[in-house]
Amino acid sequence: MHSFSQSLKSGTTHLKIAEKFFLDDNIWWIPRPGAQVFAYFHLADEIYYGGKAGGGKTDLLLGLSSLEHRRSLILRRIYPQLEAMIFRSQEIFSAAGLYNLSKNFWHFPSRPGSVKRFLQFGAVQYDRDKLNYQGRPFDFIGFDEITQFLFSQFTYIKGWNRSVDSTQRCRIICTGNPPTDQDGAWVIDYWAPWLDRTYPSPAEPGELRWFIMKGDQSVMVDGPEPQIVDWSPEPIYPLSRTFIPAEMLPELVESGYRTKLQGLPEPLRSQLLYGDMGLTQDDDIWQIIPTEWVRAAMARWHDMEIPKVEDKEGNLINHPMNYVGVDVARGGKDNTVIAPRYGNYIDELIKLPGKQTPDGQSVAGQVVKVVEKGTVILIDIIGVGSSPFDWLAEYGYPVIGFNSSEKSNATDKSGQLTFRNIRAEAWWKAREMLDPDSGEEIALPDDRMLLRELTTPRWKPTASGILVESKEELMKPDRLGHSPDHADAVVMVLHGQPRLGLIG
Repeated sequence: MHSFSQSLKSGTTHLKIAEKFFLDDNIWWIPRPGAQVFAYFHLADEIYYGGKAGGGKTDLLLGLSSLEHRRSLILRRIYPQLEAMIFRSQEIFSAAGLYNLSKNFWHFPSRPGSVKRFLQFGAVQYDRDKLNYQGRPFDFIGFDEITQFLFSQFTYIKGWNRSVDSTQRCRIICTGNPPTDQDGAWVIDYWAPWLDRTYPSPAEPGELRWFIMKGDQSVMVDGPEPQIVDWSPEPIYPLSRTFIPAEMLPELVESGYRTKLQGLPEPLRSQLLYGDMGLTQDDDIWQIIPTEWVRAAMARWHDMEIPKVEDKEGNLINHPMNYVGVDVARGGKDNTVIAPRYGNYIDELIKLPGKQTPDGQSVAGQVVKVVEKGTVILIDIIGVGSSPFDWLAEYGYPVIGFNSSEKSNATDKSGQLTFRNIRAEAWWKAREMLDPDSGEEIALPDDRMLLRELTTPRWKPTASGILVESKEELMKPDRLGHSPDHADAVVMVLHGQPRLGLIG
């Protein structure tokens, strides 16, 4: 395959194929030579086309859906954002199709040598809105401004990218500029070989890479061959991905749009003008744990194993499991998360869907499978967590009830800051332990969801001490959008203090 730069500079087959558009009187749109053509004909199952502003991203989605696919869905996060795209579609398709205004639906009647094609516009403002597309197959799905979508929305909806016609190609194209906040940072992780500057084996723009999913983590494999893995009862078929940087259209340069972008403040200037995909956006000033501290702890984890200690005979053995933190699922959508801690090393998180832990006894049973003799169990006892706490205490396990709303009498390391409650105290202690200058050298599992949950909460000073956002605040659609199960389990296990509450 030609590299991206070769494809743009030479008379490649991609550009020659584009000539077919000029031989068909029924063609109503033609991809622009360069990046747009390259993306149009690319073989990847999932393409991220974006970076620089003004690269014809909207036109690419509209053109592909109307010319190459039979059942297409183009999404924005909220409906008002669709207005410009619908207006553009009416400009392009005015003589080609029929538009249903009430249903945001285009119908392209069949013509000689062609097939019927359908295009629907949609939105998923809230996480639950993804369920509106359950069971509805689309051979093309376009996510416009992908960094505005939640990872859970993207992964769920893309599961319906399919067709009963074996001759119809299925694909997903995501468009967008670089993320401007941590909510869109999952895009950097998902297309890490192209976008993450620290990725160990970087990929060239347009290069194919193959991936399978382990939970919510991407695992890169060598090719499209089915993969036999221990977490699936059947072979997993990899899907290919690539990233193609958009190039600003010449007419936008001539109109002065580039000049306008040059006048923007940083980091917007570099993101929109040059397509800088690095996470240059500073953390929110009230973000309790800096992103780089968490990334450093996760990088440390790759270089470490469970620490070794000497036993009474002087033999090196694994450090005992000091604590486990347990955040109990509050419902079917949440996870019960167990975080094992060995000294400064937090092992891979154990994630159990809520339906696997429907009551206190089942949660306690899962915890018992994990712990070692003498391991102290820290468990959130607010709400559903009280039942497994009672079970563990009754059977003699050393269990600490974490009551996040309980009053705190602690101070920070300086002795100057106080805390409104135990939740704020625990989160601040996690911040202090993850500080690179603390000497703690905490190692956290490299978990995308954990990274997002640890770096989302904000704090504020109050007359009664530091206050950290509650779970309920974080679950709002404009914040995290779900319960911070992973982070809460880790924060509890880092805190590890008997003063958290009752001990069984």
